[in-house]
Amino acid sequence: MSSTSGDGLGPVAVIVPTYNERDNIEIIASRVRSAVPDADLLVVDDNSPDGTGEIADKLAGEDSHIHVLHRPGKAGLGAAYIAGFRWALEHGYAAVVEMDADGSHRPEELPRMLAALADADLVLGSRYVPGGTVLNWPKSREILSRGGNAYVQLMLGVKLKDATGGYRVFRATTLQRIGLDEVESQGYCFQVDLARRTLKAGLTVVEVPITFAERERGTSKMSRAIVAEAFWRVSLWGIARLRPTGRAS
Repeated sequence: MSSTSGDGLGPVAVIVPTYNERDNIEIIASRVRSAVPDADLLVVDDNSPDGTGEIADKLAGEDSHIHVLHRPGKAGLGAAYIAGFRWALEHGYAAVVEMDADGSHRPEELPRMLAALADADLVLGSRYVPGGTVLNWPKSREILSRGGNAYVQLMLGVKLKDATGGYRVFRATTLQRIGLDEVESQGYCFQVDLARRTLKAGLTVVEVPITFAERERGTSKMSRAIVAEAFWRVSLWGIARLRPTGRAS
């Protein structure tokens, strides 16, 4: 590891989980390397049957800033990110980025998000604060997303506009304080879970506007099961919060 951010924050690791992203991984890797040339990129591949992991290995062989973590099989987005977080913490990175492989999160916006970490413990790339926007989504998908965030605000008593988004930057110290060993959530509620844990720890969360664009290549991982899990877990956390002696797990 030899990378540091330009503002003195320290070494930055960009974690990109992949499953069947062979059409996207080279493109997103190139964009990340151009946008934040001092940062390192970790591809966390869940044994993609389409050969994504092999492409990532080739990229890593050509660029010392790119690394690959191979996992034995598809075990969910949350598990992939936690594996990436642990790798980053073990290797001494000061800031850790979550980013999708499909291009929906623009690497070109990352310098602004890293700069915002100067005054925060967690920076959320937000679609729903002023200046944020969503491109090429069907109206039904946006209604589902906005409704989900409204439900999170109601049940958990948080003021975050976009707690479900997956483009974010953590300080390493934040990840060390929020109990990663206790995280069982996956999918979109994984993002809610980490945001609520950060707030419960008394840490500062800042939202930065981003432009979110629907993927152009490959298949979305969204499913009814992911939505159902999010609704169920957020409901349980909310009920626990409202009990006089309740404690959310």
